[in-house]
Amino acid sequence: MKLAICPGSFDPVTNGHIDIISRAAKIFDRVIVVVMMNYNKPNSYFTAAERVELIRRSLPEDMTNCVVDMYDGLLADYCRERNVCAVVKGLRAVSDFEYEFQQALTNKQLNPDLETVFMTADAKHMYLSSSVVKQVGEFGGDISQFVPPQICDDIVKRVKERNGKI
Repeated sequence: MKLAICPGSFDPVTNGHIDIISRAAKIFDRVIVVVMMNYNKPNSYFTAAERVELIRRSLPEDMTNCVVDMYDGLLADYCRERNVCAVVKGLRAVSDFEYEFQQALTNKQLNPDLETVFMTADAKHMYLSSSVVKQVGEFGGDISQFVPPQICDDIVKRVKERNGKI
């Protein structure tokens, strides 16, 4: 069985994330979506447990080969412990590639059996990031086109809470 992982901070999960996860689920037998703790992003809008729940609610019901988890350690270790063969990462632009390439090489050094598969973002999501969603939301913009409809209200509510508007 070919097991892949789609790691990220997912704060919050976007339609771009869901697109990459869905495409990975068509290639691999099983996909684990893992909310990773990113210490370079200390001001998360959602806790790791909340992000796991948001992703679970966002995945299509018929996508039965995906599970959602969280981890607070090295990605290479997580993959070794669970016999994961590939890390799937979405790329929006050349700037993404530089960072992700460095991460892929590091993971390969730490876990020689681990491969990284890069998927280019769908053109309609190339500009989209969790940061864009939060920024648009903070200024009162409509984020409904950027995030799954099942969680849009949760994100809007959290943005308002953080801005002191609730």
